[in-house]
Amino acid sequence: MEKQTLVGLNRLPPILQLNSGGEALRWINYDKSAYYYAKGLVLWSMGTYDVVLRGGNNALTGEQSVLTMDTIIAVQSKVSPTTFHQYKSPPLNNKTLFKRDKHICAYCGGNFHKSQLTRDHVVPSSKGGPNTWANVVTSCKACNHWKADKSLKEADMELRYVPYTPTYNEHLILSGRNILADQMEFLMKGVGKNSRLLS
Repeated sequence: MEKQTLVGLNRLPPILQLNSGGEALRWINYDKSAYYYAKGLVLWSMGTYDVVLRGGNNALTGEQSVLTMDTIIAVQSKVSPTTFHQYKSPPLNNKTLFKRDKHICAYCGGNFHKSQLTRDHVVPSSKGGPNTWANVVTSCKACNHWKADKSLKEADMELRYVPYTPTYNEHLILSGRNILADQMEFLMKGVGKNSRLLS
């Protein structure tokens, strides 16, 4: 398949940075990627798209400087999400929680705008429930108000889906914006089988 070229700052996507072992680490912007390329720190790269940055003109030759980058790059790094996240799960925030749950209330099943959603602790905080991925779900404000600090049994409510901790790759998908098809394909290979991204 022939590569497509992305030119112009308004079309530049985030770049997916990998470690030397090919594990996804984080999203970086094009200037950070350009830094890695300029310093010769990119070990290898891949992707369906080329990102082209054009600079100034050489005073002697008059030629414009051009830097062509891939959208997925591997940089030498001792960080490994695989080992790191055995001890710590991906950061939990409402934006990624609502995306994990597809903006669907875990109690009534309604689909809501993020402004109408809240984070609910299945086992309430007041009863020792932790603020972890496996104990929180997306809830509409009405259902959250009804449940309050009651257990599911006390509130006579049932979960429509089971909460789970996303893999690190899924976390990158949930926290990313304007993800290109090749980046998505790469990240989806590291998504857990219980992920709602697969449904």
